[in-house]
Amino acid sequence: QEQPVESGGGLVQAGGSLRLSCTSSTLSSDGFAWGWFRQAPGKEREAVAGIDDFDSTTYLDSVKGRFTISRDNDKKTLYLQMTILKPEDAGMYICAARRFNVDRPGLLQGSTYQYWGHGTQVTVST
Repeated sequence: QEQPVESGGGLVQAGGSLRLSCTSSTLSSDGFAWGWFRQAPGKEREAVAGIDDFDSTTYLDSVKGRFTISRDNDKKTLYLQMTILKPEDAGMYICAARRFNVDRPGLLQGSTYQYWGHGTQVTVST
């Protein structure tokens, strides 16, 4: 299992947009679900968005309508399009993957993911 690699983070003004990417040779494998998580200094990691093997998506309430998770299996890439960014969106954004789980746990349950990237930093200025 190749470790996912994130990119696309950076400094953006509040109200701006960023698109994060996550690449992995496993991304196109059947049965894998993927998620984006974030962690700010001094705060616990939180799940931001998830996408399952049927391309169903789930979002953290505070990002609904602003963030979009998607995947391109041909490019073996997972994306997180972030718009109308707020200072509270800042943090290390990490992508993660999990193998097929017959119980189909919620996509925002971080404990169910087995493979994690190192993250890409997002900073939002006021």
